[in-house]
Amino acid sequence: MIRDPETYPAFLAQLRRFVQQRLVPREAEVASRDEVPTDLVKEMADIGLFGFSIPEAYGGAGMTTEELVLAAIELSQCSVAFRARVGTNTGIGSEALVADGTPEQKQRYLPRLANGEITGSFALTEPEAGSDATALTTSARRDGDHYVINGTKCFITNAPIAGLFTVMARTDPDTTGASGISAFLVERGTPGLSTGPAYRKMGQEGSPVSEVHFDDCRVPAANLIGGVEGQGFRTAMKVLNKQRIHLSALCIGPAIRMLDDAIRFVSTRKQFGEPLSSFQLVQAMIADCQTEIHAARALVLETARQRDRGEDVTMQASICKYFASEMCGRVADRCVQMFGGYGYIADYGIERFYRDVRLFRLYEGTSQIHQLNIAKRTLAQAGA
Repeated sequence: MIRDPETYPAFLAQLRRFVQQRLVPREAEVASRDEVPTDLVKEMADIGLFGFSIPEAYGGAGMTTEELVLAAIELSQCSVAFRARVGTNTGIGSEALVADGTPEQKQRYLPRLANGEITGSFALTEPEAGSDATALTTSARRDGDHYVINGTKCFITNAPIAGLFTVMARTDPDTTGASGISAFLVERGTPGLSTGPAYRKMGQEGSPVSEVHFDDCRVPAANLIGGVEGQGFRTAMKVLNKQRIHLSALCIGPAIRMLDDAIRFVSTRKQFGEPLSSFQLVQAMIADCQTEIHAARALVLETARQRDRGEDVTMQASICKYFASEMCGRVADRCVQMFGGYGYIADYGIERFYRDVRLFRLYEGTSQIHQLNIAKRTLAQAGA
């Protein structure tokens, strides 16, 4: 749903100019420094990129799902690090609060997330609890007016720079499933909370990811999201369903960018006295990329509209994430192929995107997990 069809296209155009004029020219710098410079972080905060989906009452833009998808497609047509820098605040770092936080929790944290004062991080995954999130072992034991949290999380985006962690922990030690999991807000600086060094990764330089450790970390009971134990997994699923649609859109932007770069290259590079773009097998790769990008965009937009209408989109969100992330990987492979030998050379940029987008098929549920989810729900609908 687009709330104001007259003004929203102007916003998207402004965002497109910002990406092209301010972010794209500094991609190589971000990759070499392995961080987004503070001046760009401030610029992104100043134009509201940290608060896309945070309600207007708390300083955000209050975007609908469709609006968020369209903005994400624009923002992600540059290095993944830029959208990752703001992405946890506009997604998993704030969504649990938006969905289930108490009024006091929302008032305390959402304005600071919306303006970029603090960076949010979503701490769910553990060394032995990835695809099976209900297997998490991080514990939270009630002790008077506090909970004492112990455990380790891994692969946590923005953990090294986060000021606020949404943490999933088991409050009922007698359960092994979803019912005993609760969600907590833990501020950096809380005794017992520490983050490991940023991982060295295959790609996505500038997007810090690390482990998060809890060693008798005492958290006020008031920081239990929603004030109710045992609702954490349900909260996580609310977050992940919307985030999977969001991430699907974030797969489309890089695919558009990679195809644009490849088209510019094959239009000027000549072989046998002709531009590469005149060769039919190159044109076939262009057609395949363009077709899949359009298919993903249509699928994600329709699912976003369904969610805005209040429909259950659990299966559709999985379909979006599965198709869009796999599509992006295929586009990346074709675009490197169109660059030929230059596609393997770092100076041309396409190899960086090739490495960056590989992660899309792993986080927010691997492609294989989404295949299982889609199949199970399809069979259930059929009564099989």
